[in-house]
Amino acid sequence: MTKPIYILNGPNLNRLGTREPEIYGSKTLADIEAECRAATKLDIVFKQSNIEGEIVDHIQEAADKASAVLINPAAYTHTSVAIYDALKLLDVPIVEIHLSQPAKRESFRRRSYVAEAATGTISGFGANSYQLGLQAVLNLLKTSA
Repeated sequence: MTKPIYILNGPNLNRLGTREPEIYGSKTLADIEAECRAATKLDIVFKQSNIEGEIVDHIQEAADKASAVLINPAAYTHTSVAIYDALKLLDVPIVEIHLSQPAKRESFRRRSYVAEAATGTISGFGANSYQLGLQAVLNLLKTSA
């Protein structure tokens, strides 16, 4: 049995669809989850938390159970050494994803702790960033098999 792909989501992503749709689009996180599940036959574990420690717990769980991790750490991208440290525990592909393009936003968003632990980063494609990230993970898993 193949291990699942973990898709982890940070703070305020539970408010997608209503939160700044001009930046983040009109799709909800539930819409994005459904699209990810429809895009692969592999099992997906999809989680969201507004709490940094819970995200660390999810990453630690993924260290034991996941074949790969997609992570949209949201604002924690720019602040969390704890999430960076947890990601360093993983020995699977990690793709950092963002709906918006952080490099085109406020200067404090240009620093990503997560990028330093990730295999790669996809950003700026709205909800499609998840599909692109999932495709990247599937390709990485295929080449490592």
